[in-house]
Amino acid sequence: MLEAYSNRTSPPKTPADAAQLIARALNMIQRTELEGILEFYNFPVSSLPTASSKHQPSSLPEGVQFVLNTLPVYDKCIGDGDGFTAYVSTTDPSESAKVPLEVHEMVIERTQARKCRDYHRANALQSSLHKAGYKIISSSDEEVLARKYRIRMRGIDAPELSMPYGKESQNALVKLIGGKSTRIYVYDQDQFGRYVGDIYCNSVFIQEQMLKGGHAWHYRTYDKRPEFARWASEARAANRGLWASENPEKPWDWRRDQRNARQGAIQVS
Repeated sequence: MLEAYSNRTSPPKTPADAAQLIARALNMIQRTELEGILEFYNFPVSSLPTASSKHQPSSLPEGVQFVLNTLPVYDKCIGDGDGFTAYVSTTDPSESAKVPLEVHEMVIERTQARKCRDYHRANALQSSLHKAGYKIISSSDEEVLARKYRIRMRGIDAPELSMPYGKESQNALVKLIGGKSTRIYVYDQDQFGRYVGDIYCNSVFIQEQMLKGGHAWHYRTYDKRPEFARWASEARAANRGLWASENPEKPWDWRRDQRNARQGAIQVS
């Protein structure tokens, strides 16, 4: 209960707030431990809800390091057709124990500064939280401390924004996940610090939709899944999305040419 309370940015003020706090505290308890508590007080264990995976994996696929359950993704945080920034609430059991003490202290100090109407100090603390990889987000009429994750979608490569169809690809991803919560199966972290994973939203596999719609290329160099190749081939055969162009440029070739051009300009100067 103490841990759930410490993750709030303000104390509960209504019975509904208190109920949410209790629910979060219970959510931090492992199911087996919660069953033991219920049995001790002669409560029915069958009353516990069970997870429903629908089209999502019912168990962790091989190679998955961890899973992220994000808050709704802001449209402005979707950078292009294969990457976005997501936030995970620190009330999530997988995040609550990872929050550094100094972050907790900054949250408490910010709350006090706002109560004293010292908004300059509160804004400065908010900026410090951002630098630490955290953000205070308004959700369901309350403020939630959330951790920032930069996400790279596994197995696809979308046109860069400066490329033909780059903006259209970005818009396609906004339509799929903008304003919605996602579930991310993280496999790796790339050289830029982004978490590489498979993305699900309302049980829909997002990479599948991006490939079938012709909004991205299959990134064969890093992902050999045959279904990805099939989905991309079907979109190409149907001239969907970027495949409406006769000879669309591959994003990895475009990035290579851009790097070479920059290096050439440096050598000349």
